[in-house]
Amino acid sequence: MTGRAAYVELTVEAGDEATEALTNFLWELGAVGVVEEASVGAPARLRAFFPAAAGPPALASRVDTYLEGLRALGLAAGPGATVSPVADADWAAAWREQFRPVPVGRTLLVAPPWETPLASDRVVLAIEPGRAFGTGHHGTTAGCLELLESLVAAECPARAIDLGTGSGILAIAAARLGVAEVLACDTDPDAVTAAGDNAARNGVAGRVRVVVADAASLDAEPAPLVLANLLAVGHRALASRYRDLVGGGGALVLGGLLDGEADDVADALAAHGFRHEAACSLEGWTSLALRHAPLHAPA
Repeated sequence: MTGRAAYVELTVEAGDEATEALTNFLWELGAVGVVEEASVGAPARLRAFFPAAAGPPALASRVDTYLEGLRALGLAAGPGATVSPVADADWAAAWREQFRPVPVGRTLLVAPPWETPLASDRVVLAIEPGRAFGTGHHGTTAGCLELLESLVAAECPARAIDLGTGSGILAIAAARLGVAEVLACDTDPDAVTAAGDNAARNGVAGRVRVVVADAASLDAEPAPLVLANLLAVGHRALASRYRDLVGGGGALVLGGLLDGEADDVADALAAHGFRHEAACSLEGWTSLALRHAPLHAPA
């Protein structure tokens, strides 16, 4: 086995709406690390690392078949997967190279656990990059964090809800910035586990409760702050649900919007009593802050 690569890197492209499904499929195939590289005006590029023993030809064939299925559903997907040996035979080094500490907004610093500073003048969020989305390196997550930071500083909400929490980064940031009670939910049990582990890693497990639940049926009292880093189609589907979950006068932070989608989503939410307040555009992605301003005061 001397001289043979111990790991291989599989590279594949997909449109925004297919990326999450494809990423989950790569994990199910046995990936030990998956990195998403996004650029404006181009499909997302996924880099997945596998043990060489997994069989490169079989991996590529299974991914190509999955891509055909995505295209049959009308989703944008690349022409096929490419597989190559990891040159230095060290996938962990190649994967970790993608995750460095990154400052966000005025006060936050998102860092992987292996590179968390011992001292910093910023609020450090130690987030393990793994199966759940959300490391602060993507424009949509960073935009949500910036809007969240401003809202918490100005209003000090006592409670928050994080819908589709992924890695838990937004819920954890809310707690670290001073929100006393955060309810986070995700339909993916792996994401819930990751979010719970990250909450404990950041010392806020007592204030962040993570549950397996769908945003459409989450049993929760209205909160003064609701966070949802989802895709545009999800925001439109949940528009009436947001009205139920955000208390009157409360704030709603939405992520996962391409720049060209933001105005349409803001208009759709306006029909449900939400007023546009602020926006943050980073790397072609827009995050929105909306205010729940119902037409009629509660009885």
